[in-house]
Amino acid sequence: MVKIVAGLGENTNIQKAASNIEDFEVEFVKSNKDLLEAINNPDVDAVVRGSLSASDVIKSLKNSNNNTYINRGTYVRSDDYDFLILPVGIDEGQTVEDKKILIKQASEFILKLGKVPKIAILSSGRADDYNRNPNVDSALKDSETLEKLVKDDLFEDKKFKDIDYSVKNYYILIEQAIKDKNNIIVAPDGIIGNYIFRILVLLCKWPSYGAVTLGIDEIYIDTSRDQSAEGYRRSLFLAYELAKMKQGLK
Repeated sequence: MVKIVAGLGENTNIQKAASNIEDFEVEFVKSNKDLLEAINNPDVDAVVRGSLSASDVIKSLKNSNNNTYINRGTYVRSDDYDFLILPVGIDEGQTVEDKKILIKQASEFILKLGKVPKIAILSSGRADDYNRNPNVDSALKDSETLEKLVKDDLFEDKKFKDIDYSVKNYYILIEQAIKDKNNIIVAPDGIIGNYIFRILVLLCKWPSYGAVTLGIDEIYIDTSRDQSAEGYRRSLFLAYELAKMKQGLK
C-alpha cells in the first residue's frame, strides 16, 4: 500500500481532493516540521506540500542533504502533452551552471517517465535583439552558452548516450517552444519561470500536477497554497504514480 502525506493549511481544497480517492490513503500534517519529518521518513512513499505555507522546506532539505542543487520543476499539461517548467523557485537557476545542473536533473526525471528529453532554452529577447538593452544582451549570451554546455554535458553522460534528445535555444519565443512540444521549458531565471507558471496555471487554468522536487531520492511534490481541489488531486495522483514507479509496482 502506498503511503502519501500531505500538508493541510488554511486552504481545505486539499482535503476535498483526497476525500474521494480510493486508490490510496492520504495522511495530513499541519506544520512544516511534520512535513519535513514525513519527507525523511522511509515509511512514507511520497509527500505533497498541499496548502501549507512551506517556503522553508526546500531550504531545509538543502541543509539536511548538504546539497544546494535541489530544485523544482512544475509539471504542466497542455491540450495534448506534458512538460516541465523550470526553474520556478525565485532563488533557483540564477547562473548558467545552476541551469545546466537543473536541466540534467529534469532530463533524468523525463527519462524515468519513459520519455525522451526535448529541451527548450528561453531568454529575454530574440536572437537579433543584441545592443538594445545590456540586461537583454547578458541574458542572450547566457542562453547561447547554456545551449552549448547542455549539449556537451549530456552527450558525455552515459545515461543519454543512445537517447535521441534535443536541445534548442528558442530565445524569447516560448509560444514556439510549446508548439514544438518540448517537454522541458527552461526560463531565464526562477522569477520568470514563476511568472510563466502563474500565467499558464493560475490565470489561464492549464492543468498542473505541482512542482516536482529534483535532486533528492525522496518524492516531494511542491504545490501552490492557492490551488483548486482538482489541482491538488492531480498532484496527489502524480505522487502516487511516482511512488509506484519507485517501488516497481504496476
